[in-house]
Amino acid sequence: MPARDDAPLTGRLVVATPDLADENFEGAVVLILEHEAEGALGVILNRTRGIDVVSLLPAWHDLAAAPAVLFSGGPVQPDEAVICLGRSATPAQPVTTDLGVVDLERGPEEQADVTAVRLFTGYAGWGPGQLEEELEAGSWFVVEPAAEDPLTADPDGLWRRVLLRQGGIFLTVTEDPSLN
Repeated sequence: MPARDDAPLTGRLVVATPDLADENFEGAVVLILEHEAEGALGVILNRTRGIDVVSLLPAWHDLAAAPAVLFSGGPVQPDEAVICLGRSATPAQPVTTDLGVVDLERGPEEQADVTAVRLFTGYAGWGPGQLEEELEAGSWFVVEPAAEDPLTADPDGLWRRVLLRQGGIFLTVTEDPSLN
């Protein structure tokens, strides 16, 4: 079921509509990690970079959710910022009840309750009121995530699966805006 438009967005998905005219976000499914008056921050869940996690952070490779590759979290600081999301019964920096931002400064042995991770370079960021303006313009659908979405084994099919799961009018949305 789609989320209420006036509810807080932290922990929710914003899914690019076919009308979104920004190539950075075409077909993107973004998990919102933080949403406040100062802006919003999230990571794109369905863009892989194809670089194996073992080559960058070998200590975390065994916990990397399949596919165990680096993901492109968004166009902001793609070569400087690394964000790690991890599944845990008690996330230190929670985004959802069992998913949070993992501190990569501490090794996996120091965070024994983390059972799976995904690494993102860069992030999606919006300034004050910017995401709200994009929502009003119809650039994004706001929906609740399924538990498997953030660490999906099939990131390429995530956009379509998320929309199909919503039912109703979402079943008619195509990737080609001229057909909507």
